[in-house]
Amino acid sequence: MKKIVLLLIAFAGFAMAARAQRYAIIDTKYILSKIPEYKDADKKLQLIGEQWQKEIDDKQAVLDKMYKNYEAEQFMLTDELKKKREDELFVKEKEIRDLQKRRFGYEGDLFKERQRLVKPVQDKVYNAIQKIAVAKEYDFVLDKSEGITVIFADPKLDKSNDILKEMGIKI
Repeated sequence: MKKIVLLLIAFAGFAMAARAQRYAIIDTKYILSKIPEYKDADKKLQLIGEQWQKEIDDKQAVLDKMYKNYEAEQFMLTDELKKKREDELFVKEKEIRDLQKRRFGYEGDLFKERQRLVKPVQDKVYNAIQKIAVAKEYDFVLDKSEGITVIFADPKLDKSNDILKEMGIKI
């Protein structure tokens, strides 16, 4: 009788352990580095970024030369000409800052190119992760490439609505 009770307890323990949350760990950086489409897109982005940076550097070199010329000549210029040159320098400097922001700023040209070239590959990877997670019944898939990030979580584990109910907030 004691053996049967112990067997039942052991079986119950194994059953509960089997139902415990299952998770997988992946490295998306590693995965992406093995995808030729991603490598090509990354090279294109680097070339585009280098071209745009050169464009900005060239304009900055022109501005630097304008500043040096102004500093050398400012003692010989009238107040009116000084003001005119300072305004030109200011406009040129603003033009460079605007170009830099347009090319490399948040939602700038480089961001848009990255979306166009890289996002489709990332979406394929995410879809593959989700497919495997559902097929193997993982509750969580964690990405270790840049700190631990949850890539996939089984929706039935989301207890956000329970928290809102507990707080008395209607959903």
